[in-house]
Amino acid sequence: MRTFSRRALGAALWAALAAAPRPLAAQASTYELLQTFSGLLNDIRVNYVDSVSTEHLVRGAIEGMLASLDPHSYYIAHEASERLGAWQAHHLAFTGIWVEEADGAIEVLAVDAGSSAEHAQVRPGDRITAVNDTAVAGMSAQDVQARLVGERGTKVRVRLERGPRLEPDSVSITVKNTDIPDRSVTLSRRLPGNVGYVRLAEFNEDAGKELRDAIGDVTDGPDSARRVILDLRGNPGGLLSAAEDVLSTFLAKGQMAFRTKGRHPDANAEYPIKHDGRYHEARLVLLIDGHSASAAEAVAGSLQDHDRAFIMGRRSFGKALVLSPFLIPPAQDVAWLTIGYVLTPAGRLIQRRYHGLSRMQYYAMAGKGGSATDTILEYHTDSGRVVHGGGGIGPDSTLPAPVAVPTWFLAAADSGFDDAVSDSAAQTLPRDDAAAAAWRGDPGRWARLLPPLLDRARRRLGVTAQADSAQSGRMARAMAARVAEVRWGAAARDALLLASDPDVAAAVAVLGRPRTAPAIR
Repeated sequence: MRTFSRRALGAALWAALAAAPRPLAAQASTYELLQTFSGLLNDIRVNYVDSVSTEHLVRGAIEGMLASLDPHSYYIAHEASERLGAWQAHHLAFTGIWVEEADGAIEVLAVDAGSSAEHAQVRPGDRITAVNDTAVAGMSAQDVQARLVGERGTKVRVRLERGPRLEPDSVSITVKNTDIPDRSVTLSRRLPGNVGYVRLAEFNEDAGKELRDAIGDVTDGPDSARRVILDLRGNPGGLLSAAEDVLSTFLAKGQMAFRTKGRHPDANAEYPIKHDGRYHEARLVLLIDGHSASAAEAVAGSLQDHDRAFIMGRRSFGKALVLSPFLIPPAQDVAWLTIGYVLTPAGRLIQRRYHGLSRMQYYAMAGKGGSATDTILEYHTDSGRVVHGGGGIGPDSTLPAPVAVPTWFLAAADSGFDDAVSDSAAQTLPRDDAAAAAWRGDPGRWARLLPPLLDRARRRLGVTAQADSAQSGRMARAMAARVAEVRWGAAARDALLLASDPDVAAAVAVLGRPRTAPAIR
């Protein structure tokens, strides 16, 4: 058997390079580069140790080519595209988990409200390592996404990681494919003081209409007297046309919603508001976080530039790209290619820097504003306030980030331990509205749900089940919400979660201030 040492191979390569004619130092033409690619493709087909198809090689080349452009252009094979298309056509159901490739891993981007994944305490930022016992290493985010849809009622086993990469906590959970309503507005409520709260979870075709209807339902009086909290936390984006429609709700005729800019003339466009919005005088607070992205950031940036809303929460994700699909024959695969940037009315580039960064570095800076140079440029709002471009949208008021629950709590939830404790507690409570209100306002009673859960987790899961006060409070709140849902219904659950949400409380406080500064409009 013939073997080769690394030194022998290096010597052979040096000899071959020395003997080859050296071309003039000039940039190779497109034809020459394609010839180079074709030659290497053939060398691999003929000489590679394992048999490999040309289709496999070309697909890999396309994926690599798109990945070299930016972190968001991507390729999707027709098999995964057809499966996702079947789900969009309502032929298949969904677990509720949206994913993306981040930092070399498949990461949860968003979780649909009302899904089994939400009930299982899956959170944005969790990393998926396996689906139905198949490791996802090496898969694209689109391939993994296609595995998270399926026949109605079927169960999907998902293995998650949470915490530091070097010392992660891992847990396996089971989620179910169910029919999740295709709604942009997933929650709307009237809060004390005639404050309307609306959660916009995504930007689908009807986002603007759903939003206007919701505001009308949860607020009273003339437009100028209405006070609205628009919650875009965890909103991963959607259609740019939907973002324009949402902005037309709050802006006045002639104001610029946003601009798009690209190399191709078709990618350059302006989006002015064509008529006064129905609620263009309503007082508005916008909630965002590190998982508010794309169209959500375009809305936040526009409202901030026009001093139209007071932005609260955490810095947004930092993605504002326009993608367009390009069909790849003959297999009908699709390449989604970045063709433009979204600019705010003041000219700010929301997209954070990616040139010169690895994908790992890029995703590590999500919600952090990127490097110092990303946000050094100053822009001005309509009233002259200074705002910065690059690296997402910085809030006008930064709020503390919520505490993540321990990973063992997901395992306990998957095993039904939390439901067992909560359901048992629910049966001891009266069914009347007064009892629901009393439960909603008594966190001390919620805390009593934890000891039975901790005891079950220690005995059945073999974990220490330790939690600090902040984590304990977060788990008790989740279990208390389950009690409210079991005893008084989904509306009681939502009321409890809103009443105990510190971000919402901070937004209500801002809306209680006098209407003096443009930033508090």
